[in-house]
This record gives sequence, C-alpha cells and structure tokens, in this order.
Amino acid sequence: MDSTVSFDNAPDYDEIVRVVQLYVDGFQGGIDKLKEAFHEDAWIFAIDADGSLGKGLVSDRFERWSTSHRPIKGRFISLTQAGDIASVLLGFDNTEDLSDSWVDVIALMKIDGAWKITNKTAAHSSRAAWARP
Repeated sequence: MDSTVSFDNAPDYDEIVRVVQLYVDGFQGGIDKLKEAFHEDAWIFAIDADGSLGKGLVSDRFERWSTSHRPIKGRFISLTQAGDIASVLLGFDNTEDLSDSWVDVIALMKIDGAWKITNKTAAHSSRAAWARP
C-alpha cells in the first residue's frame, strides 16, 4: 500500500493499514481476508460512474469481490485516528485499467481490541475529482 502523506496522528497506524490491506487483498481471492477486515454488519454506499447509488451489507458482496481477481493497489490519501475510531481515504486503483478505479472513505472502529471496517463509502474514480489515480 502506498503512503503519500505522514500519519503522525495515528498511534495504531500499522494495525489500521493492516486491516485496510486485508480488504484490498481480498480482491485477489481472499474471502477470509474480507471477513477479517469487515465487521459482520458493515455497510456500503457507492456511486458508480453513471451516478447510480448502490447500498447494502458489505458481506453480501464478499463472494463476488473475492472472485474478481482484479489487480488492485491500495493508495492511502489520508488516515485519521481519534482513539477507537479511524477513517481512511483510500485510492482503490485497478492497475490494469485505471478507469475501473474507485475512491473509498473507510470508517473503522476498534472493537474488543481489534480494528474492523464498519462502513465503506465509495465513488467511482470518474466522480472523485482530485483523488482519482
């Protein structure tokens, strides 16, 4: 995962990065990685290139995501931690076709000592202005 800025304000930086990387790696056939990264009740809201909104439980997408085998590279744009909550602005870049990339706002929470993604809000990169690859 590329890091483009300093994250001195995040004492759990390494663990937060590890969890977000599990999400990215899940697209390479890692359904177990997706299950580890996301809270079981995590939600997604996403706007595609046409402006259509999709929403639902993230776990409903695990099978499709883990079998897509898209060559994804995660790109940290920002990371903020405030105690037991954190957010990551993530470039979700398809290295074979940058036009099939996304920008995600990932919300995380430390639950029973473990970081979990609780929400993913995403926009197709064509709708992400300066944050697109």
